[in-house]
Amino acid sequence: MNADSPHQQQRVSQSEQTICMEKIENLVKNYIAQHQLPSNENPILVAVSGGVDSVVLLHLLMALGYRCTVAHCNFHLRAEESDRDELFVRKLCASKNIPLFIHHFNTHYEANKRGISIEMAARELRYNWFELLRQDLNIQYIAVGHHRDDSVETLLLNLLRGTGIRGLTGITPIRDQIVRPLLSLTRQQIMEYALEHQLNFVEDSSNSDDVFLRNKIRLQLLPLMQEIWPSANESLCKMSQHLSSVEKIYRTYIHQIVNDIQECNHICISRLEQYPEGETILFEILHPLGFNSHQIKQIYESRKKHSGKVFLSPTVRLVKDRDFFVLLPLQTPHGPEFDIHTIDTLSQLPIKMKACICPKGKIDFHKDNKTLFADADKVQFPLKLRRWQQGDWFVPLGMKGRKKVSDFFSDNKFSLADKENAWILLSANGDVVWIVGYRSDNRYRITDQTERILRIETE
Repeated sequence: MNADSPHQQQRVSQSEQTICMEKIENLVKNYIAQHQLPSNENPILVAVSGGVDSVVLLHLLMALGYRCTVAHCNFHLRAEESDRDELFVRKLCASKNIPLFIHHFNTHYEANKRGISIEMAARELRYNWFELLRQDLNIQYIAVGHHRDDSVETLLLNLLRGTGIRGLTGITPIRDQIVRPLLSLTRQQIMEYALEHQLNFVEDSSNSDDVFLRNKIRLQLLPLMQEIWPSANESLCKMSQHLSSVEKIYRTYIHQIVNDIQECNHICISRLEQYPEGETILFEILHPLGFNSHQIKQIYESRKKHSGKVFLSPTVRLVKDRDFFVLLPLQTPHGPEFDIHTIDTLSQLPIKMKACICPKGKIDFHKDNKTLFADADKVQFPLKLRRWQQGDWFVPLGMKGRKKVSDFFSDNKFSLADKENAWILLSANGDVVWIVGYRSDNRYRITDQTERILRIETE
């Protein structure tokens, strides 16, 4: 609709308007008190798109005495409509003397760069900017216009996607710094409130596009459910509230189990198997890390198989390693490399090391895997520090034959995490001088002919 003209709908009687107005304002006021949402004593940042939900949110908060600052996102996804929405919000805030902040996003570019959907990109961009703006303005909370129907749609969307119990609790009134004061209202109540107060707003044409799954739920699935069961929305809300209470109990129990079976990035398989419904427990650990239900089922089934199986999520890598599921960062081809031109540059390395070069008789020589003692005249600078790579080999101290670094790891029962965290120190000619903290190379050992000793110590 035109942003500069009131939304044209039939009017209700003046008495009905007054009753409905008071009812809606009281519903929101009571909901804020019931869920301990922020009071009107402090300023609040309000996300306003220009649609009816956000316009009513702003109007209600101001009516309840809140000092509002508005944030508006222009995602440039709907050509002229996006600019129309921005202009509407500018005029709205100017007419009410409300501070306004606007940010423009290249949403298509960000979605392509991250390999995610347009909707996901817009959501991440929006909330990331809201949080930065909130901090800059020193405002504690951000209010968004989600209402009860949105919560029902989210519940059904998560049900179709196969999320866990948390996904069936709908939208929460408060999470981190985001608050949702309109969750006590239906879409119809919000529309009625807008009509009563003759509030102008703009309509997003994409809301009627059933290409999007959420729109299909709102436009097709929910009307069908209400035709079959008129109170479907109310029933789903009650179920969601009940599951929210159940989820708090469930979460406490899961937290206790996770503390028992997981230490840092290691999930102990034998302990996991002591509990009933181990796959469900694994789901609660792994789903927040981006693993889907099908992957988690495969991971659980791999617990009795050989080590080495790798599973990837968008953020982490899980490896089956003996009696553990190990969570690791996504692997880079070889990782960083650091050149050491002199011993004075050791302070610039990612691991703490200190070194000296001394005459043979002037150094305290002892056996310690954390300390390298090498013939300083055999080692060639610049040294190189890097992660180990397939094909690396060395001659272990005290031996004559060469040995693959990977075989050394296997013989000494290194876990996968130990292997990936290991550093290799190489001479300028490419020889492995030291598997840092574990074993030095026999070719660079101290002999009777050694005159100067290179000593490097690591924590």
